[in-house]
Amino acid sequence: MADTYLSVGDTAPAFTLPDKDGNMVSLADFRGKKVILYFYPKDNTPGCTRQACAFAAAYEGFKALDAVVIGVSKDSAASHVKFAEKYSLPFILLADTDLAAIQAYGVWQEKTMYGKKTMGVTRTTYIISEDGLIEKVMPKVKPDTNAAEILAYLGTAR
Repeated sequence: MADTYLSVGDTAPAFTLPDKDGNMVSLADFRGKKVILYFYPKDNTPGCTRQACAFAAAYEGFKALDAVVIGVSKDSAASHVKFAEKYSLPFILLADTDLAAIQAYGVWQEKTMYGKKTMGVTRTTYIISEDGLIEKVMPKVKPDTNAAEILAYLGTAR
């Protein structure tokens, strides 16, 4: 089980996961585009909702930069449908119920909450280059500022 993040320059691990509508989505589908791949703990929780809404608010900016936003959690596709509809989320949400991508990207880690240790998804964002390499690693991001930080980075990275 991975407990370390991927590094800049690494090849982004391939994955194929169902989206909220049951369509299978692969990282390879977005070759030639910048991919913002963000991992979050759980649909409809306060931090995850704020993060998703911030990405939704910034979505036109990402589209203008030809970047794709993909959110991944271990929630089911059915959970993603409710989450996306409730908050009008315009980007892709993938269900990783088997933790395949979550573990491949090193975001399934030990967490401590209220003094109790558990395993869970650490809120992490990867920016993947057009040629499928890890361009930027953003571990333990803040839900409210993550989308704006990425837009600022992409705006200056050109």
